[in-house]
Amino acid sequence: MTDPIRKLGHLAGATRFRRISEKLYLDGDKIYKEAGIDFKASWFPVFYVLSKSDAPLAIMEIANQIDFSHISVKNVLRELEKVELITIKVNPLDKRSKIVSLSKKGEQLLIRLRPLWLSFTKALKEVFDTGHPDLLNILDRIDQASNKMPINERMQINTRQNLSIVDYRPSLKSYFYELTTPWLMNVLDGELEEEDKFTLSNPDKAYIETGGFLFFAKYENEIVGCVVLKRLDEDSFEFAKLFIRPDYRKLGIATRLIERCITRCKENEAKELWLQTTLSMPQAHKLYYKLGFNDQPSPPQMDVLKRTDKIMCMAL
Repeated sequence: MTDPIRKLGHLAGATRFRRISEKLYLDGDKIYKEAGIDFKASWFPVFYVLSKSDAPLAIMEIANQIDFSHISVKNVLRELEKVELITIKVNPLDKRSKIVSLSKKGEQLLIRLRPLWLSFTKALKEVFDTGHPDLLNILDRIDQASNKMPINERMQINTRQNLSIVDYRPSLKSYFYELTTPWLMNVLDGELEEEDKFTLSNPDKAYIETGGFLFFAKYENEIVGCVVLKRLDEDSFEFAKLFIRPDYRKLGIATRLIERCITRCKENEAKELWLQTTLSMPQAHKLYYKLGFNDQPSPPQMDVLKRTDKIMCMAL
């Protein structure tokens, strides 16, 4: 039987870690059950930290020591308290928090658990050694690397390294039509506005020759997005027709295109950058607000489109 998860390679790394982890937890539960001990493998890190402490610990202290979330630790503590292996009291130094320690029952159980943990350790070492004799150090390095720079930040850096924003040139003209037309046709239920009919096929005449700019997002060797920077007058621009291919969204490309528009405006000593948008794009609105745009009435020099529901402006 084929394993579709394995075929995904690095993309399924976390999934495979979880799958292995769940198997180990299930095997651990079997070990405790066969030994006649009412204990769960998932309790081990919290219980162990408490067993090594000379004084009661606050919940946050436990979470920090094992690098678990606060809610995960609370869930384990709730289960340990239910079977009377721990005691939870109000922290005398801070009435808002609680402190935790092993109960007498927990300390008695610890005596039975210690020899079992030694045997468990040997069995785990055999399993880990089949992967690599230095697997624990490898896991340490993976843990440290993920803490030093989370995956989402690495993705952003890799995207920036592979992404370039390029100015319009004649050889890119057809990409503007190919990128924006299907999107606009969908937004407008198949009926383009008069301005769109001309600009989509003639971006050079519509924007470049009138003092504006057209930028394309190039990811590796593919054109994946575009944005227009339309000149309104000597002191203001409007960005429009911002579009990213669906399979390249949520990689920060839209932000990079808008940032290029802002930079070009400043290079041209413009004082305002405007935009028009519809109410059907709430996620885009969040990005605009985050970048510093605010709702404003339309300026006299702007040709407001029929589809426009909201107008925004950034002071430069």
